[in-house]
Amino acid sequence: MAKVLCVLVVSALLSLFHGFTTATVKTEDGSEEWGYVEVRPRAHMFWWLYRSPYRVNDPSRPWPVILWLQGGPGASGVGIGNFQEIGPLDSNLKPRNSTWLRVADLLFVDNPVGTGFSFVEDASNDKLLVKTDEEAADDLTTLLIMIFNRDEGLQKSPLYIVAESYGGKFAVTLALAALDAIEAGKLKLTLGGVALGDSWISPEDFVYKLNNSVAEKIRDELIHGKYVEATTSWRELEEVISQSSNLVDFYNVLLDAFMDPVSSVAAEELGNAIAAQRYSTYLNYLKSSSSSPGSDGDINSLMEGPIRKKLKIIPKNVTWGGQGNAVFNNFQGDFMKPRINEVDELLAKGVNVTVYNGQLDLICATKGTEAWLGKLKYVFV
Repeated sequence: MAKVLCVLVVSALLSLFHGFTTATVKTEDGSEEWGYVEVRPRAHMFWWLYRSPYRVNDPSRPWPVILWLQGGPGASGVGIGNFQEIGPLDSNLKPRNSTWLRVADLLFVDNPVGTGFSFVEDASNDKLLVKTDEEAADDLTTLLIMIFNRDEGLQKSPLYIVAESYGGKFAVTLALAALDAIEAGKLKLTLGGVALGDSWISPEDFVYKLNNSVAEKIRDELIHGKYVEATTSWRELEEVISQSSNLVDFYNVLLDAFMDPVSSVAAEELGNAIAAQRYSTYLNYLKSSSSSPGSDGDINSLMEGPIRKKLKIIPKNVTWGGQGNAVFNNFQGDFMKPRINEVDELLAKGVNVTVYNGQLDLICATKGTEAWLGKLKYVFV
């Protein structure tokens, strides 16, 4: 783990919530930097930047920055994406040989506000938590302005927005919002491209591939613009699949939920009700202790223990993932809306969009991805 000794660049907490100001902290060697940005009044977004020790200074090939966007909505990129997927350390704080830090600087964000260590000062106030992908993109654009506009070094690096699951919807809406801000002279960065991994770009195409009576009901609800109802029906569809399949692991169809360290804890805790929020398995896992064989460590204890101590600026009343369920629930009206048009718009603007998909994902299944790719208007040469 990087040196715990940190330099507080901007004073952070004038009081627990009231008077909270933007804060930035760096490790002594400058290899890591993190902080809060108040993206809107009383809405605070947390970010963490790793500068790669493998950086190669080559003017012909500028060293990239990867912005990682997690799914959910309400799953923590700072926690899950960082310590369980691509960051320099795993959730046991052991070096990860496959870290993406070998090829880029890494920027993790707890997005939308209310996710992970990001927070709103009153989670019961619907106006503070965002409800749509576009609103989340506006907050993220504000964050990028605050981070990049003050750092000439970062401005020389192309930014690649990489996302998984629901994060794909955030990625394409953010890319368009960022391009608008760049063209308006508000944001100083170069957008290198967007990568969509197992991304929930067209919910209907993923649902229709499951082909049963509940899927047909969802089809009818989407046709009539009943997006909240479609989200509820989607949860019903997950329950049907879970009960008919011995709780198949939605993230690895070769396993059932009790065989997957991430899913098993949630399954044990929620029993048959796990399907009610299966897409947000991450959120249930955040509050669980992982004691399963082969587990990658208890991420919740990690974030609330040594990571919280290292970061120093997390308010006492903020619990990692504490507002995650509220974030997910606030997206009920947007959850089932497609973002195919946004992908088309990015392609038309000349943005490099990469799509990749794992063959074991039941939610964002490969056949669904192939289906929405076939709906793109963009003509590939």
